[in-house]
Amino acid sequence: MPDNQHPLCSVIGIIDEGWASLPAAAQARLRGASLLIGARRTLDLVAPFLPEGTECLDMDGALSQTPAWIVSALEGGRPVAVLATGDPLCHGIARFLIGKLGAGAVEIMPAPSTIQLAFARLKKPWHDARISSCHGPDAGEWPGDDAAPGPTPAHGLYKLVRAVASHPLVATFTSPHNSPDRIARALLAAGYGDDAHESVRLSVVACLCHADEAVFANLSLTDAARRRFPDPNVVIIERIARAGDECAPTRYPPDLVSSIPHTAPVFGFDDLDFVQRTPEKGLITKLEARAVSLARLGLRADSIVWDIGAGSGSVGLEASRIAYLGHVWAIEKNSGDAANARVNARRMHASNYSLFEAKAPAGLDTWPAPDAVFIGGSGGELGELIALVLGRLKPRGRLVMNFVTLENLALATRTLQQLGATWDVTMLSAARSQPILDMHRLAAQNPVWIVSAQAAGRPSDLAGGNTHE
Repeated sequence: MPDNQHPLCSVIGIIDEGWASLPAAAQARLRGASLLIGARRTLDLVAPFLPEGTECLDMDGALSQTPAWIVSALEGGRPVAVLATGDPLCHGIARFLIGKLGAGAVEIMPAPSTIQLAFARLKKPWHDARISSCHGPDAGEWPGDDAAPGPTPAHGLYKLVRAVASHPLVATFTSPHNSPDRIARALLAAGYGDDAHESVRLSVVACLCHADEAVFANLSLTDAARRRFPDPNVVIIERIARAGDECAPTRYPPDLVSSIPHTAPVFGFDDLDFVQRTPEKGLITKLEARAVSLARLGLRADSIVWDIGAGSGSVGLEASRIAYLGHVWAIEKNSGDAANARVNARRMHASNYSLFEAKAPAGLDTWPAPDAVFIGGSGGELGELIALVLGRLKPRGRLVMNFVTLENLALATRTLQQLGATWDVTMLSAARSQPILDMHRLAAQNPVWIVSAQAAGRPSDLAGGNTHE
């Protein structure tokens, strides 16, 4: 862009090699600026090369004031430059400034991002990388206690751990608190590491463009979790499939498979793939009822789901795989079943699943409004739970319930009728083949009533059949 056409506010990327790394056009913008804004570290990189009289403002701890500084200078006809690290549009300040000032008021002049430089140091291609960031306040350690509910989306490492769940190559910006060793411990707590299906490697590139630049390549999570690394740094996380994993089994019984691979189906797991209560192979929604219930929940990739009476976690965990950009909030009152559900969540790397050990409705008032709710067990509070859920569902949200007794079915439909809900019932009666001598017979399973409902006064798109209002 010719000099006589450039906007009054230039957002200029710089790396720690300083002035010499800047192209001539960026140097010209800095020399022509009446006001220069940046973090103290970046201001110090260019200070010796600026004309006398250039006003420099340190935005460390004052980010929210930066747009007002810029507007005040522009209104006075003063050219402004803002310094950013690397590419200002890659988890940088440019998005914030464009949102406040408008795209027409700024010019973006990027430098290579620190992510790009880190991949160059590691000699790894990065065109398929997912970029995340935990550069922010102290997030605290990722909960690794088996009795803990599991992290929620509010945790500072949540987006990073979810990125690793969805992408085999992730790069992330860090901070002194949210450091590479903490990230490694979080991934270990979420069930990652070296197993029969894949290995996970973490690389750290520290102090880029400094004399003490250091590269720590291809560390195991266990090794990285025990180390301390120089600041500042960038972390690269790789999930590497083991050779031959394309021939991995399609069944995942807990006594044979400790960790379910990312190549596993999204849903449709065999009942015996879940850790569950013995001797009766206890509280689990069977595959056939699970599939229909998940279909009736109408899940999207970003759905917020409640699983009330989670049992072994089968419905909620398969929902977490369908709603991989959302989150599942589950509650189970039986400590043995809750423990099994947590084991199943870890085996599935279900970091978007939080299980609370309590009796519903305790604590549900603190959960976010759901898009979909599954009730597999009510602990004697069915009527209260139905009323609570219908009052909290988002527009077009769905409630799905499973019953095996006539009494609970009658209570549910009566409550729905009294509340003016739209509802329907499907009776599912499935039979599975079993060998008998050299032939096969069908063995019937218990019938299950699947009740689907939406709150009164909300759009109804329940599938098929008659509905009641």
